[in-house]
Amino acid sequence: MTEESPTASSNQTPSSGGSSRPTPTTHLTRQHPEQNPTGRKLAILSLTALGIVYGDIGTSVLYAIKECFSPHFGVPTSPENVYGVLSLIVWTLTLTVSVKYIIFILRADNRGEGGILALLALIQQQYPPARRKARYGVFVALGIIGAALLYGDGVITPVISVLSAMEGLTVVSPAFQRFVAPLTAVIIFLLFSFQRFGTDRVGKVFGPITLAWFASISIFGVMEIAREPQILKAVNPWYAVKFFAHNGAPGFFILGSVVLTVTGAEALYADMGHFGRKPIRLAWLFVVFPALLLNYFGQGGLLLRDPGAAENPFYRLVPPALLYPMVALATAAACIASQALISGAYSVTQQALQLGYTPRVTITHTSKHEAGQIYIKEVNTALMLTCIALTFYFGSSTKIAATYGIAVTGTMVITTILFFFIARERFGWPLWQATLFATFFLIIDVGFLVANLVKIVRGGWFPIVVAIVVYIMMTTWKKGRDTLRDILREASLPLDLFMDDMERSKPPRVPGTSVFMTSDPQGTPVVLLHHLKHNKMLHQQVILLSVLSAQVPEVDESDRVKVEPLGENFYRVIARYGFMETPDVPEIMECCEAAGIHAKPNQTSYYLGRERLIPRGKSGMMSWRKKLFIFLSRNSRSATEFYGIPPNRVVELGTQIEF
Repeated sequence: MTEESPTASSNQTPSSGGSSRPTPTTHLTRQHPEQNPTGRKLAILSLTALGIVYGDIGTSVLYAIKECFSPHFGVPTSPENVYGVLSLIVWTLTLTVSVKYIIFILRADNRGEGGILALLALIQQQYPPARRKARYGVFVALGIIGAALLYGDGVITPVISVLSAMEGLTVVSPAFQRFVAPLTAVIIFLLFSFQRFGTDRVGKVFGPITLAWFASISIFGVMEIAREPQILKAVNPWYAVKFFAHNGAPGFFILGSVVLTVTGAEALYADMGHFGRKPIRLAWLFVVFPALLLNYFGQGGLLLRDPGAAENPFYRLVPPALLYPMVALATAAACIASQALISGAYSVTQQALQLGYTPRVTITHTSKHEAGQIYIKEVNTALMLTCIALTFYFGSSTKIAATYGIAVTGTMVITTILFFFIARERFGWPLWQATLFATFFLIIDVGFLVANLVKIVRGGWFPIVVAIVVYIMMTTWKKGRDTLRDILREASLPLDLFMDDMERSKPPRVPGTSVFMTSDPQGTPVVLLHHLKHNKMLHQQVILLSVLSAQVPEVDESDRVKVEPLGENFYRVIARYGFMETPDVPEIMECCEAAGIHAKPNQTSYYLGRERLIPRGKSGMMSWRKKLFIFLSRNSRSATEFYGIPPNRVVELGTQIEF
């Protein structure tokens, strides 16, 4: 029984001391932004954040107001309704983004990292195994659901953003309508095809392009506001109240389109580790927020003057002579918005893998200097095929807008709930203060979520299906790994008993070093027992290697590798990696060399386990979940590739396990 090539293990803290050393220079260290940058550094970080963080929310002007006055809702484009919808948009941006995310949520960082899984890891830090109760399981489930919803958002964003941009061609001539979907599919294909080259160079132009985008939409908005200055009265929240009172249920369900204005808000939190709080806040308050307000007010002023412009108010703001350049700029901005969500999907996958919720995948670092820039082939292919299929299935931004919103609002609700716990446990807020915060924003978040539920029959089922599939896969993998680890532990021997037997039996030793990988640092690797049983000998030097994950983004260099001599020339080596890092066995062996373990690469053999799982055992998992886990396990990337082990130095021993 052996599967000793570990995935990210649970939050184990080895009880061994021993020697340790800093990570060697070959390790790619993630570069964190300064906590309080100033001057030129602050300006550069803010400009870069503008391109990476705000692409999604910045392109919402393409379709948000258009969807609010969609014929589906039956709300006429009267002046009262225009004022009401615009007031809802203004206060949604203000309360949800400026107050909730910019002021509060950005405070909940995990050593500088943000995002739903970083927040989950933060909660796991507050709940060591001895303290884990029923509510801990609820928090974990919510965190996984939030991560699963982000995949649904990541699939929809490229499609709706690029479709909305390309639909500007239909404003020039309706004859272009039949080309919109094919052109969108081509752009999406090219976007995903270039992912493998990385965003290191392309990222340098994201900021200037996005700045040009926000400058353009601001100018067009100001031009229309100058014609209809009375539209500025919509800043009064009373218009939003009157809108609900006058329109009843249709007015409430328009919230499902209003929330499209904040679809990129979660990116503020998820990308905090790349730029820091200050640049993200500065870019929002001084560029993004004013630009969005000016354009939305401009679209509102246009609708006061020409209600028929509701068909596509964004492009109706643009002078005819500038339509083609604006379509090109909007397409570039849409690709940038898509890039942010695609990169986010890679980061979520890496975090989930290191936290033990996904099988091993192919993680490629696309930059020699920035560890955060990664490419995951499996995720990229799945997203690309799904996006292209959605493009042809829905065909227009209006139709696919029905799918948008559920994933976003679901994640917003979960973030609010998890922040309530962090505010109480980590920040020490009094109960009344944390409750007041959670209640106020849950009313807003749940209102948006309920309003989006009516979209289920029109396409809103898609992100729900994606989230359910991802959630089942994540929880099945986690449960299966834990169950398999328990089975292997039962088949193993306590390490102290094994070492006593080695001292007595003195098996023959041959020159060289053998490395046995095990997910349990306290037990004897099953693959070692099999090797000794069949080969009746050991190498002169034996290393028991465990690669564990920590609930932090990166592990300090001094804590990376710990070596403990066990006697008889046996060593226990424990390497720890954070959820934003990729394990590297050659790097670990370099650390061992400095700690006194001399292992020549051409005389070192790595022993891994390869098991054949048979779903006949009493593991406590349902039959279909066992089969799903076995399928995922068989299609997981090999441990040899994932850990960077030289393939010509690997020996695999297999066995059957009734699972």
